[in-house]
Amino acid sequence: MASNATAQLNPQPPRIVDESVTKKVALAALVGTALEWYDFFLFTTAAALVFNTQYFVSQDPFIAAMSSFATLAVGFVARPIGGFIFGALGDKIGRKKILMVTIVGIGVVTGLIGVLPNYMSIGAAAPAILVALRILQGLAVGGEWSGAVIIAVENAPVAKRARYAALPQIGSPIGTILSSGGFFGMLALVGQSNFDAWGWRIPFVAALPLLAISLWIRSKLSESPEFEALMEAGETEHAPIRGVLTKSWRQILVGMCSALLGIGGFYLITSFVVFYGTKVLKMPSEVLLAGSLLAAVVEIFFLIWAGRMGEKYGASKVILWGGVASAIIAVPVFLAIDSRNPVLVVLGMMIGVAVLSIPYAVSGTALTALFATKVRYTGVAITSNTAGVISGFVPLIATALVAANNSFWPGAIILLVVSVLTALSGLFLPALSIEEEGMKH
Repeated sequence: MASNATAQLNPQPPRIVDESVTKKVALAALVGTALEWYDFFLFTTAAALVFNTQYFVSQDPFIAAMSSFATLAVGFVARPIGGFIFGALGDKIGRKKILMVTIVGIGVVTGLIGVLPNYMSIGAAAPAILVALRILQGLAVGGEWSGAVIIAVENAPVAKRARYAALPQIGSPIGTILSSGGFFGMLALVGQSNFDAWGWRIPFVAALPLLAISLWIRSKLSESPEFEALMEAGETEHAPIRGVLTKSWRQILVGMCSALLGIGGFYLITSFVVFYGTKVLKMPSEVLLAGSLLAAVVEIFFLIWAGRMGEKYGASKVILWGGVASAIIAVPVFLAIDSRNPVLVVLGMMIGVAVLSIPYAVSGTALTALFATKVRYTGVAITSNTAGVISGFVPLIATALVAANNSFWPGAIILLVVSVLTALSGLFLPALSIEEEGMKH
């Protein structure tokens, strides 16, 4: 476990938890993260399907795709900066206030992307503005997921934190279902030519009414009782960034690896595979979108199951064995995708996402257990978003390697490496986590 000095930073007096409040907070966190990932996955899917032709015009489809995925990566680069900013504010003024700010930033930017003129209309200004909007979105996302998971965990009974920490994770597949379903539905409704011309914009604009609903639900969030106790005692951290970087750098490194598969692996199986399937394998985009959609549905059940396993056996064990399982299926999944058989392609995507979601389900539990309450928002935000930076470059790297040898192997090898790193992190998490009664590692 952690040193005595680390444990002393996080005193945990006995407290009575009203689980009805816990459920309401977890639901509000789930709704917010669903909108967050809906907006973020819209951009991810659009980067694979339309941005390479709407905003990055090139005779070489690989160059256009790499430019589009580079814009995707820019958003991930902005995320740690947002993590520093919003994480520190969350540790100073409260979780709930920051979560209201971040969700507005994400929703408004997504709506603006939906009405942004393309390259043919305003020339080079179009991709420049798109990049700027992506940066703003990345900044807001940098404080969103970490705050949602933390407020759910800190409102939960200690022994059931893995269960409630898994609920905000379900926002990821819900966001995928809404975004992929939105694109899939528009494609079926208006046809390929109209979809490429204007139909892709509708799901982006739809983020604005969804934002209004999310704001109403999130306004009912209860502030974390642990943070309120720190405020009342006057023990909030005045320099959380410095404290985390100087005292918890090992926790950051191991936490990054534990989150890498759930983030980077997901973008590999969804965003990269959509590009690889449509541009290299010449498959209909409807098949790849259907694969993303069905994979997200399966992911929901695996997240719930893995969250219960984390509650029963400990987050570190679930991360370890989830990483091992993902490493085992890495090559078979990409062999199925490379077969060009629609059934095998969809099945491969479903299996890949389902298995990598096992460690993702408990990553919130693992990360919150690495940091003391007074620096938790900052620590989790920096850790998860730095992992996000690496993950944001995964589709770009895979695309570049595929362009060089026109094979599925780069994708399989990247998934294998990421899986092994996540599995190894499961071995180190218990020793680096804070001591907390009732928390299994």
